[in-house]
Amino acid sequence: MADGRPQGITEDQWQAAQLIWDYHQMRHDVRPCDAAVALGCNDLGVSTYAAHLYETGLFPTLVFTGGNSAATIDLFPRGEAVHFREHALALGVPAHAMLLEPKAANTGQNIAYAREVLTTAGVQPRSVLLVTMPYMERRAFATCRAQWPEVEVTCASLPLSFDAYLKDMGDEQSVISMMVGDLQRVIEYPRQGFAIAQDVPEDVHAAYEFLVREGFANHLI
Repeated sequence: MADGRPQGITEDQWQAAQLIWDYHQMRHDVRPCDAAVALGCNDLGVSTYAAHLYETGLFPTLVFTGGNSAATIDLFPRGEAVHFREHALALGVPAHAMLLEPKAANTGQNIAYAREVLTTAGVQPRSVLLVTMPYMERRAFATCRAQWPEVEVTCASLPLSFDAYLKDMGDEQSVISMMVGDLQRVIEYPRQGFAIAQDVPEDVHAAYEFLVREGFANHLI
């Protein structure tokens, strides 16, 4: 990385991506909740951070949700939630505190199916902590507010800077493309009833359109 910026990413692209990264994060104050839901993805850090939050006593029950996608099948061949649960177990989270939802194929299903798993287990939370990738916080929040409006929603993700996250993930082009794709869903999904509407500032919208023109479009709808 040159001056904190990955090689192959121009300064304009970097600044646009940083804007979108900042927008995606809700910056909620993490507080005790009745249950937590860790959303499956290609980032095992979600499981690591969920385990850390459990250890701090913020919630008694942790749901891992997620099947597979094209981005995760090679990383987690038995399914995102299965691998995430195993990782949390290795980090010391007791089996009795975890619930498994291994079928969800999108964020809406993550929320809906996790809710079903909790209900089946006799857990009726009034507040939920969503643990996600840093750039997935806003979409997860908007989706949960539409699909599960009666619960209070708090979002949390591993507190990393944009450049530190890119270093950890190791594929800058893919991460930025996924961030752009998530922002498109934040914009478009409320029109389809999948999520509540979120205000998108003009500079963030301009950054999105710029990065699409620049070719970061592999994860668009």
